[in-house]
Amino acid sequence: MPQLDPADLATRLGSGLLSFPVTHFDDELRFDEARYREHLAWQASFGVAGLFAGGGTGEGFSLTSAELERVVRVAVEEIGGEVPVVASATGGTAQAVEQVRAAEAAGADGILLLPPYLTEASQAGLVEHVSAVCAATNLGVIVYSRANAVLEDVTVEQAVDRNPNLIGLKDGVGNIERMTRTYARLGDRLLYVGGLPTAETFALPLLQLGVTTYSSAMYNFVPEFALEFFAAVRAQDRVEVYRMLNDFVIPYLDIRDRQKGYAVSIVKAGLTAVGRDGGRVRPPLTDLRPSELAELTALVEKVQQR
Repeated sequence: MPQLDPADLATRLGSGLLSFPVTHFDDELRFDEARYREHLAWQASFGVAGLFAGGGTGEGFSLTSAELERVVRVAVEEIGGEVPVVASATGGTAQAVEQVRAAEAAGADGILLLPPYLTEASQAGLVEHVSAVCAATNLGVIVYSRANAVLEDVTVEQAVDRNPNLIGLKDGVGNIERMTRTYARLGDRLLYVGGLPTAETFALPLLQLGVTTYSSAMYNFVPEFALEFFAAVRAQDRVEVYRMLNDFVIPYLDIRDRQKGYAVSIVKAGLTAVGRDGGRVRPPLTDLRPSELAELTALVEKVQQR
């Protein structure tokens, strides 16, 4: 099975744009393996640096552990060896450890550790949580600092000191002082990944804080645009970045912000808008209304005509 050394994985992921493929469901909201495979093959064909199976955009929070294992295994079978496959793990420590072990057995190249579900924790507790997950696998682990699991700079350092296979920090908060403190303390020991929704909005300013790559949800349905945007960010071409923000990203955000959960729903709608049938989201998320899908479709057509 194609598995990368943690240091090699960090290098690969840091070399380009990252994305989280949506997880397709059929009309009964069961995992639709055929459509998911087709989507993965299409996503892998554009030169993305890594794909994250069962992440936030992939509705990993709504998958059972058995479904998540299947999603990861299918991703490895379809694109493993071509593009690094990073599996997600979430929930309490015991559940996350089970998911990590299943992902490693399935051939994943790395792990994204999402915040635990519905509980607050001390910084010391978060170190123990991260350490338990890292100890359960030989794979490189990226920890997602967000929601009820926001890691302070000292906490990140403690976790790194204990866990050689902790290779990355994904930031879902955007606190400038915290990121500055973290980078000042750890430098290039970690890969820093932008994880705010929608990441393109924050990509240019976060680049100055050491966040050299990010996960693009819109890569799911406008991959060429997403890669062009990433190239403009890496080149620090402010004129081009802000042109693309105004032409597409900001109007896209205006639709996304109308309902909670639309950050995921709008991505599946975007696939439908480009004729690739993203399908429905699982509750408690809700799909875009028909009028909003029409608005998104017109916006996508506009950017595709550039």
